[in-house]
Formats: sequence, structure tokens, C-alpha cells
Amino acid sequence: MCGRYASFRQAQDLADAFAVHGVIQGVLLGEPVTDLPPSWNVAPTDLVRIVVDRAQETLVPAAPSAPEPGPAGPTLQRSLRLARWGLVPSWAKDPGGGARMINARAETVAEKPAFRKALAARRCLVPAEGYYEWLAPEPGARRGPKQPVFIHPSDGGVLALAGLYEFWRDPSRAPDDPERWLTTTTIVTTAASGDLAEIHERRPVGLRPEHWDDWLDPGAGSDVALAVLASEPPEMSHHLVSTAVNRVGTQGSELVEPLDR
Repeated sequence: MCGRYASFRQAQDLADAFAVHGVIQGVLLGEPVTDLPPSWNVAPTDLVRIVVDRAQETLVPAAPSAPEPGPAGPTLQRSLRLARWGLVPSWAKDPGGGARMINARAETVAEKPAFRKALAARRCLVPAEGYYEWLAPEPGARRGPKQPVFIHPSDGGVLALAGLYEFWRDPSRAPDDPERWLTTTTIVTTAASGDLAEIHERRPVGLRPEHWDDWLDPGAGSDVALAVLASEPPEMSHHLVSTAVNRVGTQGSELVEPLDR
């Protein structure tokens, strides 16, 4: 699974990396996307940045004007938006279950009711510097804090995680209430291999730049999306880091520094 990651680049740096040309927008719960602070310890239900391609008319306001927006037309624009980590399906009675859907398994994402519509037309990239996993304790080892590992792109570039997003409408709010719409996201995971499999059996799906356009295109369909999920991932490196990251809410650049041992 992917349950914690780091994302601390400036909004404009992300816009440059993902070819977001002048469309850096989105307000969720009153917080503009450009004001979201850097985080070295992003946790479930946190606000996060996502990259999406949508039709121009649906970019303003940040939530769609229609309850169930369909695939965008030819006038796609790429934007950087805010979403809450933990997907809430549009048909959910309340948003409380989002914390349990921070990840979607690539093997079943096209079948699960909570994810299949989003896979078909609402895909996003979740920018990250890297993510954390925890080593299983050695047999017979004394009980203590689990040892975290920071896994990141070997070239030092931004990591584009394959994500899905959804819109949930709060029926208790007025139609003109800007907070009536909640945007949420989930990160797609798959089986780990090689060195990463020695750390954890699962990994988030990281996409190479040549696959970003196909993944973001809402008109591409589920078959294209599944092919992208099966593509070769970017080269990753990893190192041990301080157990300070184990506690949700802890922040600071030292969390991603290699452990000196």
C-alpha cells in the first residue's frame, strides 16, 4: 500500500514539471492550491495537489457544475488542483468512508464500483518527492518503532503517481455554496518487484513522462488506462530514514534524510 508520502515542491515548480500552462487553481475548504504548505509527511485525509486534464468549461469553478461530468471534449486544459486524499464515490451517502480508500489496487480497479467510473474518465497524477514504507521486524527482534524507508526517483525528479479522483456533492449544502462539492483522490498500487519487493509486497504506480498524457486523457478509456498501469515504472532508489516520520503530523526536511548508520 501507499499510506504516507512527501510532497514539498512549490506549485509553480509542479506546473513547470507537468506542463500546466497558467492554470494553477482550485479551492477546497477555503484553501487555494498555491497556499498548500509543503509536506514531508502527507497522510490520509490530508489535502493534496493533483494534476488533471479537463474540458475548459469545467475548470472554473474547481468543482464541476454538473453532478456527473462526462468525458471532456477536445478543449482539454491541464490544471493543478486540490483534493482530499481518500476517495469518496459520487454515490456515497457521506464522505466518512474516504479514509479507507486511499489506495486502489491495479488488479481490480476496473471492477470495483468505487473506482471503475473514475478509471474510465477521471484519472489524475499525484505529484510526490517519494513515499514511505516500513520494514517488517526481524524474527526475534525486540519490539520497537518500525523502521521507515524513503523510496524516491533515482534521478531526483518529481514522482508522478497514478491516481483517480471523484466529486462528491454534499446534499445538506445550498446549490450556490462553493463547499458543496468535495474533490477526493486515491493512489493506484500494484505488486512490487525487485528490490522494492524486499521492502513491501505492494508499491504505488509511478508513471514515466511518456505515459502522462495517455493517463490524464479522460477520453482514452479504461483499456488504455490499464495498459499504462502495466507500463515500465521509473527507476527508484531508497534509504532508511528516521522513525520520527512514523508519527502523523511530524514535519521537516530531516524526515527524508538518509539515516546515519
